[in-house]
Amino acid sequence: QVQLVESGGGLVQAGGSLRLSCAVSGRTLGSFNMGWYRQAPGKEREFVATVRSSGGDTDYAASVKGRFTISRDNADTVYLQMNSLSSEDTAIYYCNADPRPWVYRRSPGGYWGKGTLVTVSS
Repeated sequence: QVQLVESGGGLVQAGGSLRLSCAVSGRTLGSFNMGWYRQAPGKEREFVATVRSSGGDTDYAASVKGRFTISRDNADTVYLQMNSLSSEDTAIYYCNADPRPWVYRRSPGGYWGKGTLVTVSS
């Protein structure tokens, strides 16, 4: 069974940085395109970033491009480095492991973690 466990969330001031981690177990990381989604209070879950199973391609939502960086190591962990945070980035961040082809990268699917809360104070 695939399990995803996020960590690294917390409270940060506007302009600050955080790094989220997602540990994957149950199947090898290379089986999935790995992504991050977020859900702010009162809003729907939205795509944030993804990295291809091969590790070579990435994709970002326009709202985070240039500020967030997704990466994966050679073992079992995916990261989301978040810089220049603003109050609009406040949300629960969910890790996603998607076994589908890359063309589906911005639509939710596959396996999910339970989320980690990021709160940005202004």
